[in-house]
Amino acid sequence: MKKRSIISLALLAAGLAFIVIGAVRGEANAVMQKAIMICMECIGLG
Repeated sequence: MKKRSIISLALLAAGLAFIVIGAVRGEANAVMQKAIMICMECIGLG
């Protein structure tokens, strides 16, 4: 059980690190722009 919780915490830390790295690089803005374009195409505005 202890080994499983250590692995879970390590994966959680890795996931959070990747989220922070992506935010620092400005990837959130790129994803948002793509989402807006897809949404506008779906409703026929793009």
